[in-house]
Amino acid sequence: MITLNSVIDGKKANFGAVRDIFDSHGCSFCSNFEYDQGKFDAVLNRENGETIYLRVPFFVVEGMLDHSSALIQFGTPYVIKHIVNYGLDYDQNSFVTATTGLDQFQTPLDKDGQISDKSRWEQAGVEVVERIYNSMRDLVS
Repeated sequence: MITLNSVIDGKKANFGAVRDIFDSHGCSFCSNFEYDQGKFDAVLNRENGETIYLRVPFFVVEGMLDHSSALIQFGTPYVIKHIVNYGLDYDQNSFVTATTGLDQFQTPLDKDGQISDKSRWEQAGVEVVERIYNSMRDLVS
């Protein structure tokens, strides 16, 4: 994991407004969230089962995340690498998953894989965060 020094860290904004801006920059709101915190993800690179993500975490300051009006505060963005498991899962849920299709995604082999060329991905992450921040500068405090 590479933490990024960023202008967005500590800034506050309305969740609904910034969600649309993140989306317009290719960042998705992670569906695995709590009502008091969440994160936006962007794929920086995907190759041979390895994906490098930019992740921008945030915390709810006022309201709940299931409402667009929630006030959020951004945490420190970071870059992380996931290594995908291409094999079959043979755990206790495999039969249910195979027959129902309820769990189509396997757990990564490594959720925090070693990142080569750290300066390249640090720079890429900082650039994406800066572009996003510049698009929402009028919406943050």
